[in-house]
Amino acid sequence: MTYAPIRVGIGGWTYEPWRGSFYPPKWPIKRELEFASRQVTAIEVNGTYYSGFKPATFASWAATAPEGFVFTLKASRFCTNRKVLAEAGESVAKFAAQGIVELGDKLGPILWQFMATKKFEPDDFAAFLALLPKVQDGVALRHAVQVRHESFAVPEFVSMCRAAGVAIVFGDSTDYPAIADVTGDFVYARLEAAVEDEAAGYAPEALDRWAEAARTWAAGGQPGDLPYVTSGAPEQKPRDTFVFFINGFKPKAPAGALALIERLSA
Repeated sequence: MTYAPIRVGIGGWTYEPWRGSFYPPKWPIKRELEFASRQVTAIEVNGTYYSGFKPATFASWAATAPEGFVFTLKASRFCTNRKVLAEAGESVAKFAAQGIVELGDKLGPILWQFMATKKFEPDDFAAFLALLPKVQDGVALRHAVQVRHESFAVPEFVSMCRAAGVAIVFGDSTDYPAIADVTGDFVYARLEAAVEDEAAGYAPEALDRWAEAARTWAAGGQPGDLPYVTSGAPEQKPRDTFVFFINGFKPKAPAGALALIERLSA
């Protein structure tokens, strides 16, 4: 069976509770990205949600991380936290043009995350998807949307994302409904239900299931035990797969990522 790459990671790399647990004791803060990018295979950058960065910053991240590593970027809140999404064009263009292409082949998908109160308005959301650039400065862009309101769990939403080639983020969450339908040429999963009393945030048997799910996604399938809106299967082709341990009990995120990487390497 042919598999596309599976990348497993965490959200960001600057987090005090990871110092002395994930990071070695007295490890220099300025070298945390250097260390983290050699333990996990992807990082979701949350800082880009709150503010813009200079091209030199993205270039520095790319130079620090090893070959094969990928950064996914959470898009600016000014794009997604608005009443009328169709009016986000200027903010979307500004986000894409800030210098993210300096990441080169380490630029992964862009995550467009919506507030849990944002409801599905078909015409407006379709207009938003049409705003997402396919190319920036000659570099192809990939997009994933994370919606967290139950009104999105309808076939129309799945169909419009599939037509746009945009991935619907699967979020394993105790707080929000999940949509596991595969709609893009890659899969983006966020494991958001880590708990404090498990060494890796998730129980060993749960990690076994997520390893199997990741392999299924990477081979082009859809895991049979997840919640779907539609019954149709996507085109059967290998898909790059991103799995992030993020939210939930954040101090355990690196342990979860490392445990999943170990299972996938076995």
